[in-house]
Amino acid sequence: MTPCISAIQHLRRLRGGAQSHLLRASDGAFYVTKFQNNPQHIRVLANEMLATRLGLALGLPMPSVEAIEVCDWLIDHTEDLRIDLAGRRIPCRSGRQLGSRYRDSQTAGLTLDYLPDPLLEKVLNIADFARVLVLDKWTCNSDGRQAIFWHEKPRSERYTATFIDQGYCFNAGEWSFPDYPLRGVYANNCVYQGVRGWDAFEPALSRAERMDANQIWQLAADIPEEWYEWDKDGLNQLVETLYARRSMIRKLISGFRNSSRNPFPNWPESVGS
Repeated sequence: MTPCISAIQHLRRLRGGAQSHLLRASDGAFYVTKFQNNPQHIRVLANEMLATRLGLALGLPMPSVEAIEVCDWLIDHTEDLRIDLAGRRIPCRSGRQLGSRYRDSQTAGLTLDYLPDPLLEKVLNIADFARVLVLDKWTCNSDGRQAIFWHEKPRSERYTATFIDQGYCFNAGEWSFPDYPLRGVYANNCVYQGVRGWDAFEPALSRAERMDANQIWQLAADIPEEWYEWDKDGLNQLVETLYARRSMIRKLISGFRNSSRNPFPNWPESVGS
């Protein structure tokens, strides 16, 4: 069994389809925690771990992910550790859950999941929105790209983006790759204004294209087996498919480029195919 940290305190329920909870763990850090019996699918935990690790390997700003043990005692003694499912309120499942590290206790209430255009255009790392497309197209993220925004310095007027919620990569619980141009992209085109050619996707693009099967396997090897329903053949096929799809990333980004969204208006037709 993969060793993991333990949850010691429940802080609050969080918004979103997976009905995550913010927990404090035995290492002193805070984690946005998705439970095995979330309403989306148990495999979103495996997806979150693998896709986030891929993103970090590509150099993208994402939170670290851990397996976090949540015991029966904490669930039994915490009224809010519940999942709303089909009109019923049921206890969260005990055992190993997926924890995405929150920045720290001081920022627990100081992050935003939406910025209006004038602030969004001034995000310090806005160029990373193009780079995260590499991951989202490679893994067939079937949700819109999600991000949170925070102040790197207390008095700063500009925000930094961190990319979260990779649970719908690999088409959520399906582990399939139905590619569509507008899947896995951010809702607002203004984040792509700086794209003027393929260089905008570097170094993430080159890192993805060079990643070998063994590197992908290393990122997937210690995912708790219960998160993918002990389907080892399915995990093997997923890794092999990811390895094969590296050569498709440019084509998939080009599909978005040529879509009705016209997301890259500053990318001249003469620059790249």
